Amino acid sequence: MQFIVFILLYPLLWLISILPFRLLYIVSDAVYVLVYYVIRYRRKIVRQNITLALPHLSKKEQLAVEKESYRHLCDMFLEMIKTMTISEKEMDKRFTFTNLELYQELEKEQKSIALMCAHYASYEWVVSMNKHISFEGYAIYKKVANKHFDKLVKDIRSKFKATLITTRETIPTVEKNYKTKHLGIYGFASDQSPQLSKTHHWGTFMGIETPIHTGAEMLAKRYDMNVIFLRTKKIKRGYYQATFELMFDNPKEVPNYQISDEFLRRVEKQIYEAPEYYLWTHKRWKHKKK
Repeated sequence: MQFIVFILLYPLLWLISILPFRLLYIVSDAVYVLVYYVIRYRRKIVRQNITLALPHLSKKEQLAVEKESYRHLCDMFLEMIKTMTISEKEMDKRFTFTNLELYQELEKEQKSIALMCAHYASYEWVVSMNKHISFEGYAIYKKVANKHFDKLVKDIRSKFKATLITTRETIPTVEKNYKTKHLGIYGFASDQSPQLSKTHHWGTFMGIETPIHTGAEMLAKRYDMNVIFLRTKKIKRGYYQATFELMFDNPKEVPNYQISDEFLRRVEKQIYEAPEYYLWTHKRWKHKKK
């Protein structure tokens, strides 16, 4: 059944991927109407999240953020499909890095790097940075249930030399690379809610007490990695700009949980600047501290 679903959907995905961007965004506008007004995909969750996180905005402003976030979500979904056939030249034009020299200087220290980023703007196209680096780039992802689509996701991202590892594979991979002195950069999108049973730290995110992912911090401390933050901005439709920010170059000396908390402060700053580009569809504040 998984294969049947795949062979039925793959031709449609491929056809979407070869559309010029102008036509791609016409399709995205149609998908937005379907997702927001007809299917009403997770609208209750999105509205609750925006109300909780942005109480300083009026109801009218919150609704505007809600609608624009769905428009961006549809754009990003189709941009992800477009990655199947996009050329390197086109990608370089649409996802740019302002200060690759900062990252390249860190590589000279011969220490692996933990790159922390958020589900903000275009986190899918971050994989394009791999053509600019010497270290092996590892993207940590949640495995797709359909094994054929899972392979497709891996194939798409491997176009830009990214090595995909699941959350379960992360610790063994980092440990093995550390022992063999294989240098890598590991991408952690740590702004979503962790499983309550695996929570080690509660902090505040957008002013709300919530459990915090600490895996990136734990691994950076244990295996002596530099820690950087990738701040991404949406310049206009289909164009993004990313900037590296050094967070900590000696994480072992940083008090516990300060790295995780500092990461969220930087994510908050992004969201407050342009909240419509954040992924509001996840139940980020579903857990309450007892």
